[in-house]
Amino acid sequence: QVIAPAEPGPAASPQGPRTELDEEMENDICKVWDMSMDEDVALFLQEFNAPDIFMGVFAKSKCPRLTEICVGILGNMACFQDICMSISKDENLGQVLLQRLCDSDSPTLLETSRLLLTCLSQPEVANVWVERIRENPSVYDCVCFIMSSSTNVDLLVKVGEVVDKLFDLDEELMLNWIKNGTCQSVGPSVDDSPEELPDFKIVPCILEAAKQVRSDNPEGLDVYMHILQLLTTVDEGIQAIVQAPDGGKETWSLLYDLVCQELCQPDDPPIIVQEQKTLLASILSVLSAMFASQRDQEYTRMRKSNDMPLIGSLIRILQYMEGCGKRAVDNSKEPEQEETGRTEINEEDFHLKILKDICCELLSNMLQELTKENTIEGLHQGHLNEQTCSCAFQNLLPLYFASVESFLEVLREADQTLADNLEKRFPSLKVHT
Repeated sequence: QVIAPAEPGPAASPQGPRTELDEEMENDICKVWDMSMDEDVALFLQEFNAPDIFMGVFAKSKCPRLTEICVGILGNMACFQDICMSISKDENLGQVLLQRLCDSDSPTLLETSRLLLTCLSQPEVANVWVERIRENPSVYDCVCFIMSSSTNVDLLVKVGEVVDKLFDLDEELMLNWIKNGTCQSVGPSVDDSPEELPDFKIVPCILEAAKQVRSDNPEGLDVYMHILQLLTTVDEGIQAIVQAPDGGKETWSLLYDLVCQELCQPDDPPIIVQEQKTLLASILSVLSAMFASQRDQEYTRMRKSNDMPLIGSLIRILQYMEGCGKRAVDNSKEPEQEETGRTEINEEDFHLKILKDICCELLSNMLQELTKENTIEGLHQGHLNEQTCSCAFQNLLPLYFASVESFLEVLREADQTLADNLEKRFPSLKVHT
């Protein structure tokens, strides 16, 4: 992703004896930054040994703006494959760039993160960076420090994208970060004096970043929810979530609130599920993993009285997906769609199917645990009625027959008439009751 420089401006507030660029010089260097988006210019800069020059800048500069611009130029140069390979294979440059993650200047951190993401997105060199990061424990500490303390949404989103890419590329690195705690680790420095960081754990840091980006950047929230989802692909990750100091309550509360209060709401059009499908899939995956690991967890007691709004939200998602499905069928009847259009629709259907599978799994598990009291509460609150129950049964049968049957038995105690009506609509249930 090539990016043009921001308008020249003053350097960030200094911490220690820092300097600012002369305005004319800053304008000139920013022109080079802008021009480095062109491949010919980037190749010229490489031949002119710009990366080596920047190494000297990183080592000696006390000017945050100059450091930011130099990293930004490297980030633009790295967008081109051959240059990216050259930059990535330079071990000294690689180590120096990773050290920039411990910088205290947010614009420099943003450009460093962008550069790392660019390199990690190049299959030819991604493993070089993964290995380099795995061998540098300070990267974990600096990334956690940023996620847990920064209020710069752009920076948090870009750092999240780096973490998401790292975890997606290398499960071993993800496992290391899940298990990690710092031992007098070095973080952002003042006057070149190392500063010890707290004992970071990955899950609280991810949650803090997610809360920061939640309102301002839906794409960023999507990134952090996907990071949590990746954690649940390994047992250690699930345990890190549910055995946090708060017993998983903060994670459950955040995700519960997103599903029940913000995403796919009753006043939204059904098409909203198309826009939110990846975010919803990530959130529901984590909730499902937590629900399956609920025994003896702190959030279990907290959530038992709040099951019905979540069940209502899950059913609403399924209802909205049915609406989207009908719309897709109608669209498919239109004449002469281009090949690319059909590909996009198929991909859309694939992502919706994933969301539906995750939604049905969580819903079936929750229905199976409902008591008569919960069910009566759901009926009174309007989360359960003939329409919503029919939608749930339609989507859950026949795969989750046991869950539906169990729920129907409880429902019969709470509302015999509704249970009888559902049996009539779904004859396969009557045979077994």
